[in-house]
Amino acid sequence: MLDSFLSSTDSTTTAEPRRRLLRAPRVPHPHRTPLPRQTEMGRRRRPIAMLALALGGFGIGTTEFVSMGLLSYIADDFGITEAQAGHVVTAYAMGVVVGAPLITTLTGRIPRRRLIIILMVAFTLGNGLSMFAHSYGLLMVARFIAGFPHGAYFAVANLIAASMAEPGRRGQAIARISLGLATATVIGVPAAQWIGSVLGWSAAYGVVAVIGLATLTGLWISMPHMTLMPITRPSTEAGALVNPQVWLTLLSGAIGFGGMFCVYTYISWTMTERADYPENMMWFVLMVYGIGMVIGNTLGGRLADRNIPRSIVGAFLIMVVMLIGFYFASTVAPLAILMFGLVSVGGGILVIVMQTRFMDVAGKAQNLAAAMNQSAFNIANASGAAIGGAVISAGYSYSAPALAGAGLALAGLAIFIPTHLLYRRQLAREVPAAG
Repeated sequence: MLDSFLSSTDSTTTAEPRRRLLRAPRVPHPHRTPLPRQTEMGRRRRPIAMLALALGGFGIGTTEFVSMGLLSYIADDFGITEAQAGHVVTAYAMGVVVGAPLITTLTGRIPRRRLIIILMVAFTLGNGLSMFAHSYGLLMVARFIAGFPHGAYFAVANLIAASMAEPGRRGQAIARISLGLATATVIGVPAAQWIGSVLGWSAAYGVVAVIGLATLTGLWISMPHMTLMPITRPSTEAGALVNPQVWLTLLSGAIGFGGMFCVYTYISWTMTERADYPENMMWFVLMVYGIGMVIGNTLGGRLADRNIPRSIVGAFLIMVVMLIGFYFASTVAPLAILMFGLVSVGGGILVIVMQTRFMDVAGKAQNLAAAMNQSAFNIANASGAAIGGAVISAGYSYSAPALAGAGLALAGLAIFIPTHLLYRRQLAREVPAAG
């Protein structure tokens, strides 16, 4: 297995030693089973590989969202303000935004199995460094490093899932990978936040590093050689950057997703200050949000296989209505929690249907297209946190970011509708030309 992972063409190796190596009898390792190609993998291996990919999503979702629940502890530990603590979230998101397109563009020739393992190694190291960060500056650097492989991991994992999927079930296969992230908001984030509240915020990142190690083990054992996934060149992937549909879809998602993060980033303060909700029960609020994400992801996979444009419009409208509802319900804890959970349903749907739309409009630049959705999501993460913080810093209540979030979701919808109409005209022109 190690040989297959590390082997590559070496121009310095002479032909004769190579022939002798090929003629030498191979003695199988008593405890090693050769990894199959994608076309040779059995029915049992496929779900295990998908589960390993989803576990990676679980770890990524845990580290991405748990920071928001730990901001008050980080602020107290380093003696900084709430807004400065929010920059920890921004640093991680910027790592995603930079890493996703850069890695996917430059690594098109690396076998997908090897790449997904390398990305998980980087993610695990970044979270390990976050655990031992002893200063605010080092924590910022560590969060950027942890976020750097995030987008590329999901991009590669989603393409692997789509390549393994049965005909007509691409959306559902992608949803299974994203379900790992959604499940993290139900189990991983509340558990990590509880550990962080008891043992210190750094322990939460230690938990994520352990999840990363478990994912590496699962990927190493179960992931086949993805022989059906084509090798691409940087120039091919970069072709997506001159595609107006890719950029308009990115803009729609980057703005629209921001509505969710306007509220999520500061949910701890909103619930405790506005609704007098006990701080030691915040795990329940995050769990409700996670359940909404799981529901949204499951629905999104099915909706993406039916009608992507209508699903995107519906998801945006759910977010707009529920964010406004959250603003008015934020002083009543049960209603606020319900609205918060419904916001996540819309966000969960949007993650999946936006992912499939990127893959549809990008042509041959599938790797970069898959990464663009992660970039959009994390641009929204950073901008939503910044806009929400600016609203609070301006003297408005902790409920006010919800209205700003509703405006962002509405703006995302306003961008998407003409984008889709333009895409329909483009397709209509191409059909007669093809005929």
